Amino acid sequence: MGSTVSTQVQKRKALSTEKKVLCDLHQSCGCDFPGCDYRPPDRKAWMAGLGPEKLHINKIVWPGTHDSATNKIGIPLVTRPFAQCQSLSIYHQLVRGTRVLDIRVQEDRKVCHGILVTYSVDVVIRDIKKFLSETEKEIVILEIRTEFGHPDPPDFDKYLVDQLGEFLIHHDDHVFGKTVEELLPRRIICVWKPRKSSHPKPGDPLWSAGYLKDNWIDTDLPSTKFDSNIKHLSDQQPASSRKYFYRVENTVTPKADNPVLCVKPVTGRIHGYARLFISQCFAKGCADRLQVLSTDFIDEDFVDACVGLTHARIEGKA
Repeated sequence: MGSTVSTQVQKRKALSTEKKVLCDLHQSCGCDFPGCDYRPPDRKAWMAGLGPEKLHINKIVWPGTHDSATNKIGIPLVTRPFAQCQSLSIYHQLVRGTRVLDIRVQEDRKVCHGILVTYSVDVVIRDIKKFLSETEKEIVILEIRTEFGHPDPPDFDKYLVDQLGEFLIHHDDHVFGKTVEELLPRRIICVWKPRKSSHPKPGDPLWSAGYLKDNWIDTDLPSTKFDSNIKHLSDQQPASSRKYFYRVENTVTPKADNPVLCVKPVTGRIHGYARLFISQCFAKGCADRLQVLSTDFIDEDFVDACVGLTHARIEGKA
């Protein structure tokens, strides 16, 4: 019992120290970066607002959501707080400005997060189609993976092509150097990541797992995650020369050995530091590597930060 109490005391001290590190960094360095003052006039159609004819895929800083389809997961007030990473539906995330979605599925095509389950992936597809029907120039990266520990849904690749075929941007390494205008009217880059089923092949309507990479750091300590994100991003090539998307996740994760297990208060330890992260990318010389930035509980300011840096890039200011 005594050792358990001592361990928890040490963890609380470590967490307090890490929170102070980020707070002090924010106070001493600020969060300015090229484009930080830009606000898109219409977040629902921010790509159209920037000019699809000059917006290259590899210059976009894509605002993404982590565990995107968890707004109704589990049982409200019982299990939901332990797995919910977004409060908005897929449709409303897209309207807010999200352009990268992270969807986890199980064998019966229901969305899940670990052992907790929510609605069918049909709901996700329907929301995406609704958004696309209401806009004209927005490109979405849709990542769908089989959740860890679950079998793949049977024939899921065929299902995705049947549902999204008219919108799918087929795999092609040249896509990264093209503008949004050159890819239209196709609107979705769909990355399918099965566990055991056949992976998409070059030229297929779906993209394979290697085209959306990240370095997932499983920690509830905000400064540890922040610094690790900077380090791994620094190890990448500039986005302009890569033939894959690289994602940084501005999130931290509840840990089983910590008394706080609900997602929102834990991820809140880092949630407000997205702009600081971008500014530190410039300070550390790795801002040209930043491409996909994802978060829990996405808000307007997070979207504006990503769109602002994108605007600065296409204007030659970053």
